[in-house]
Amino acid sequence: MVEGGAAKADKAEFSECWQTTWKTPYIMRLALSAGIGGLLFGYDTGVISGAMLYIKEDFEVVDRKTWLQETIVSMAVAGAIVGAAIGGWMNDKFGRKKSILVADVVFFLGAIVMAVAPFPGFIIVGRLIVGFGVGMASMTAPLYISEASPARIRGALVSTNGLLITGGQFISYLINLAFTKTKLTWRLMLGVAGLPAVVQFVLMLSLPESPRWLYRRDKVDEARAILEKIYPANQVDEEMRLLHESVESEKTEEGAIGDGSIIAKVKGALSSQVVRRGLWAGIIVQVAQQFCGINTVMYYSPTIMQFAGYASNTTAMALSLVTSFLNAAGTVVSMLTVDRYGRRRIMIISMIGIIVCLVVLAGVFFQSASHAPSIDALESTHFGSNSTCPAYVSAPDASSWNCMSCLKQKCGFCANGDNEYLPGACLDLTKNVRGECRSNRRVWFTEGCPSKIGFLAVVVMGLYIISYAPGMGTVPWVLNSEIYPLRYRGTGGGIAAVSNWVSNLIVSQTFLTLVETLGAAGTFLLFAGFSLLGLVGIYFLVPETKGLQFEEVEELLKQGKKYKSSKGQKEVSAQ
Repeated sequence: MVEGGAAKADKAEFSECWQTTWKTPYIMRLALSAGIGGLLFGYDTGVISGAMLYIKEDFEVVDRKTWLQETIVSMAVAGAIVGAAIGGWMNDKFGRKKSILVADVVFFLGAIVMAVAPFPGFIIVGRLIVGFGVGMASMTAPLYISEASPARIRGALVSTNGLLITGGQFISYLINLAFTKTKLTWRLMLGVAGLPAVVQFVLMLSLPESPRWLYRRDKVDEARAILEKIYPANQVDEEMRLLHESVESEKTEEGAIGDGSIIAKVKGALSSQVVRRGLWAGIIVQVAQQFCGINTVMYYSPTIMQFAGYASNTTAMALSLVTSFLNAAGTVVSMLTVDRYGRRRIMIISMIGIIVCLVVLAGVFFQSASHAPSIDALESTHFGSNSTCPAYVSAPDASSWNCMSCLKQKCGFCANGDNEYLPGACLDLTKNVRGECRSNRRVWFTEGCPSKIGFLAVVVMGLYIISYAPGMGTVPWVLNSEIYPLRYRGTGGGIAAVSNWVSNLIVSQTFLTLVETLGAAGTFLLFAGFSLLGLVGIYFLVPETKGLQFEEVEELLKQGKKYKSSKGQKEVSAQ
């Protein structure tokens, strides 16, 4: 997944999870009902990539202004940052169940605002509202599942939230394809997101509050009643005892930090050398996860397919299904391998694969741009002088223009009617001109140019996802759940999560501008450079935590210059 936590779970735990939930379906009902929050999260991440293609066609101002496209995409991320922060406070103040219900209402309202938006500003507001709900869900759903699950299968059940996130992304591409032939296209794509929120709201009304939250509020009898539905009768007393010990230990740790305020916790964390070293590792992997460019693929996948020369919206979205499916499959692979091969090793291998793919992808786009079809003056005036691109008419070097030259001037390329690789027309970027081009059975290009090697970009993007998903996709969240001392785990994890969201916002808000400035090849080469920096940071500053108890991780961080990995593995250097 691109934003959100993932719990580690091995194959044996999944097997026991299946057996336990088969005997006690109530447990799976809890997990899946709360996990719909992950589905909403994933759907919102994926749906905008296809909807944007049709938003641009309906609103010329969006088609012409790159910053407006980036804002529509990234406002959900901005809303999620605020939602996650407020969601943490709501979880503690009002409980997990009420927080999920509020998130559903917020998400539903945002979906409706987007679906009925009369102009782009309304879409931005709707995206901001939806993002707020996504941020709340990203904090609350895994927490609710974790606290309402038997300890022995907790990792497997929380992992269902991660699966539902990537599953939601895949479903969003399917729904995008389903609505391509309707008149309302993007309105239905964005509006249908409100339905899962309604389903979850109804399901959660009949489910209980987190037993841990109730116990902390001295509602012991209510907490016990819930545990009696989750555990066999002969285990309830033992679970109550463990819950009591855990809560008391947690309160003791909180008391050791200070007054419990966020400022006090952050100051306490930064004053500890051990926590600082943990934060270096945790923040590096979270920032590297985003700056390797993953959310350019998640948010702009069909657009990237159009960069590769696939002008048809339907074709671009169909090809994007491949990357979405591979991302979901990679999440499953990560769950089964992270405890076998270790966190650090998997991330290093993942980053190497990402860097290679990004460099090759840059090469493919460079070759495509270099061999773009040229512009023919007769073709360009075929639709009338008023239809020709103004910049092309006034250009002193118009004879040397090719398709990419035309697109860089915010104009459209109307391919040759006989063969799209032959010289074509450079036309003004308006609805009417686009309609004239298509009515002549010609292909209209606005993002990329016809390319004989465009299929290689699709292949390399698939390899990029295969490299990313099992490693950098999920392992940074696993590492951040293990790297901090118990009393600072929430604070450290929160700081690292904020760094992830902020990095996500920066990447999603600047991607199209970077493409305009550097070209697609230069942009992906830049992400390769960021990934190389991330690889260096992981190699020198991130320890191996596989198989270590929390106390052993803390001791590992105290060593400073040398991080020893577990179970006889070689030492790994760290600053």
